[in-house]
Amino acid sequence: MTGTAAPFAADDYRARMERAARSAAEAGLAGLLVAPGPDLVWLTGYAPTAATERLTLLVLAPGQDPVLVVPALEAPDAAKAVGASALTLRDWTDGKDPYAVTAPLLDAGGRFGISDNAWAMHLLGLQKALPGTSYASLTEALPMLRAVKDRAELELLAAAGAAADAAFEEIRKLPFGGRRESEVAADLADLLRRFGHSQVDFTIVASGPNGANPHHEVGDRVVERGDMVVLDFGGLKDGYGSDTSRTVHVGEPTDEERRVHDLVRAAQEAGFQAVRPGAACQEVDRAARAVIADAGYGEYFIHRTGHGIGVTTHEPPYMIEGEEQPLVPGMCFSVEPGVYLPGRFGVRIEDIVTVTESGGRRLNDTTREMVIVD
Repeated sequence: MTGTAAPFAADDYRARMERAARSAAEAGLAGLLVAPGPDLVWLTGYAPTAATERLTLLVLAPGQDPVLVVPALEAPDAAKAVGASALTLRDWTDGKDPYAVTAPLLDAGGRFGISDNAWAMHLLGLQKALPGTSYASLTEALPMLRAVKDRAELELLAAAGAAADAAFEEIRKLPFGGRRESEVAADLADLLRRFGHSQVDFTIVASGPNGANPHHEVGDRVVERGDMVVLDFGGLKDGYGSDTSRTVHVGEPTDEERRVHDLVRAAQEAGFQAVRPGAACQEVDRAARAVIADAGYGEYFIHRTGHGIGVTTHEPPYMIEGEEQPLVPGMCFSVEPGVYLPGRFGVRIEDIVTVTESGGRRLNDTTREMVIVD
């Protein structure tokens, strides 16, 4: 898709590019090199129809105007992007050396942050043209580049969360027992699209013992009465992500299943309550994990408590031990503790949460109580 991923104006993209260039300088970098992918969409509103072997690269450096190097045959589409008026297009034609076009834009002895999804052949081509340059992955160099959302972005994330909630409210009305996981997953995907998602990234339906695998690949297992079923689903709506998890039960649960579900719900609430400006990301993980560990299930909580979300469904910051990045108002991330009992069942409860001036606000509002389905 070419054009904007969300209803932003050229000035929004100009401000983002200026902020990115300043952040690069503050990090000791000569600039940023941004290949096609979510960073380029966020910075310019441009998403090439297909990322090919032809070099497309946004060059951002303090004190110079942004330049987007593009193949000549794609330049007309690039010029239509809303953010194009905030930068200079520099095209190159087949048969010419794109690195010779790009090299004059770079400090020949500088260190640059480069998109994680840049092609190796392009990075090697730049290194050959400018052997004095060095590079760091953008995620390593500027992990918080897209982490703090503005008001418009928060509205889009809230709308995506509400759409995912609407999908859950509908899927819980449908039969589970006697149907394959893949059939329920297809229903979930259809519901996400019905409620406005243009892209469905994942629809995990993990029934019974499959629920003990946090990233279970949907299969042909038939959901049975008595199964706990982990539902984890999300995608993009108007260019911004949704991601929520709820665990339902087919028929009446056992006392143990209720106890584990209640435990995960308490852990999720503890993680949410730990969200406040200035708290380290790891404090959210610690709060949720302590509840599960204190109940004797610590070894069965086998993943981080959360991840950031924005123009992708997984991005920094991460709620994990060792991440000391302080929370800042406008950050958005999941809070999703779980307990996974091998060969038996699993439980995960997940909301997207945004940091406010006084704490946190959930962007998912469906019940976190045990839901019984047919």
